[in-house]
Amino acid sequence: MSTAAPTSLGARVVAGERRALARAITLVESTRSDHRAEAGALLDDVLPATGNAVRVGITGTPGAGKSTFIEELGTRLTARGHRVAVLAIDPSSRRSGGSILGDKTRMESLARNPGAFIRPSPSAGTLGGVARRTREAALLCEAAGFDVVVVETVGVGQSEVAVADMVDCFLLLAAPGGGDELQGIKRGIIELADVIVVNKADGDLLPAAKRAVSDHRHAAHLLRPKHPGWTVPVVAASALQGAGIDEVWEDVERLVAHLREGGALDRLRADQAVAWMWDEVREQLVESFRADPAVAGRVGEVEGSVRSGERSPTTGARHLLAAHGTPLASEATPSEDP
Repeated sequence: MSTAAPTSLGARVVAGERRALARAITLVESTRSDHRAEAGALLDDVLPATGNAVRVGITGTPGAGKSTFIEELGTRLTARGHRVAVLAIDPSSRRSGGSILGDKTRMESLARNPGAFIRPSPSAGTLGGVARRTREAALLCEAAGFDVVVVETVGVGQSEVAVADMVDCFLLLAAPGGGDELQGIKRGIIELADVIVVNKADGDLLPAAKRAVSDHRHAAHLLRPKHPGWTVPVVAASALQGAGIDEVWEDVERLVAHLREGGALDRLRADQAVAWMWDEVREQLVESFRADPAVAGRVGEVEGSVRSGERSPTTGARHLLAAHGTPLASEATPSEDP
């Protein structure tokens, strides 16, 4: 990859060149140190062109039909003149790091839609399965003129929390199953949801879907509101038949309008940006720590002693930090203040 000029690449992204957008996302996903510096300059370059999209996170229980739902939603939005970017986080093999799921094959119709852009991103074992650079890719899509950015999670671990912290609206997609289905959803996930959609509300599943809607409304009512003045809507939908999809999008738009009142949306995004910065600080500190030769020379021995039980994890961490030259809290110079 050329280190030529992120400014020219940024200008091409803002001009809406799809090839430039794909190349820019590849750049921000790179782990090479020279590419990271180039990616930072690229993001600074396009930042003035960002912030105009509706950012939607979508998670769902297994079998809820996320791909079908996103494809139907994306198709309807592009028909209205919206430009839709879908950043789908692929599960990756922890052993090989390879992606095992191709979203362009799951959303074939939307992938061929000129008003849409789909980018699968292998999670490669990063926190909660969320690709480390998803936030940067989302900004690039906004800069390229996509006014709806959808981030799909794999629905495991802490990925929902990470995605909820980078979007305006977090949508939970559930399958019809009544009380049994509700038991399978962690309370923390329901607390994150801004909109709940019970999908597959059609055919023989319609009665179960209606019960699930009632159960989820009751559950949402018992929880503390995520945003003051916002009541979480629960919508029955059928992505297969196209029913309820328009109502879901109306609720998304209603939430964004609600957040814009009084500047809540600006504050939410500002807080997310600062949290993103500190996430980046933590990740780069860990990378710098692991790259330290003094640490690398002791990792094997310290890990072995912790694994065998000869040394506690706390003591092992202290030994590695000491090798890195990090002053430990108990050994820091005490303050002169009383």
